[in-house]
Amino acid sequence: MAKSILITGAGSGIGRATARRFLDAGWRVALTGRREDALHEAAAGHAAALVIPCDVTDEAAVDALYARIAGEWDRLDVLFNNAGTNVAGRPIDEIPVAEWQQVCDVNITGLFLAARRAFGMMRHQSPQGGRIINNGSVSSHVPRPGSAPYTMSKHAVTGLTRTLSLDGRPFDIGCGQIDVGNALTEMAEAMTRGVPQADGSMAVEAVMDVSCVADSVLHMASLPPEANIEFMTVMATKMPFIGRG
Repeated sequence: MAKSILITGAGSGIGRATARRFLDAGWRVALTGRREDALHEAAAGHAAALVIPCDVTDEAAVDALYARIAGEWDRLDVLFNNAGTNVAGRPIDEIPVAEWQQVCDVNITGLFLAARRAFGMMRHQSPQGGRIINNGSVSSHVPRPGSAPYTMSKHAVTGLTRTLSLDGRPFDIGCGQIDVGNALTEMAEAMTRGVPQADGSMAVEAVMDVSCVADSVLHMASLPPEANIEFMTVMATKMPFIGRG
């Protein structure tokens, strides 16, 4: 039986590219996100795709998502916890609390809810175990100017990754994190036109093809149970990350 993976935020960007990479590799892939039409486009031409629209910030919707997966498949081998959002950069005193809450709801609460149900399913399935891969960011290491909500949320992702890695040991559940820098998606397109730098200037930044991220997630997911990539950074070679500022 082919291995199975659930990918959140699968309708666009990194999630879409990763879903198609896993489908091409012969995996059973559950694609979830808020836009059903985008999910069907991402899954087009693949009989092994399972499209389940879901808002990961809604606990009842996440419960229904996993109930559907449990009903369709015998097990879940991997969760790629990928759904995320951002807001416009600005100093913290200019950031509306509603925007902060929006980022927290998706990047922290949504990640927690998806991981919580995946952990429970993997803990109780037979044979026991599985793998959770969280989408962090290079911002979990170094911030961009004016990015308090996003940067704080990605530091929270790292805390969740470390905790799940520890708590999953007795149940053969591995957890790792992929920290991505400047993969060319709709969200990162601004990098090609110029973005604020730490010295106050604007500069075009190097980008990489999003397929590099999808290939990296597939590698992490394909490791044997006794091996785990705890943290992987995949970034455009010439982006200003090392030495940022």
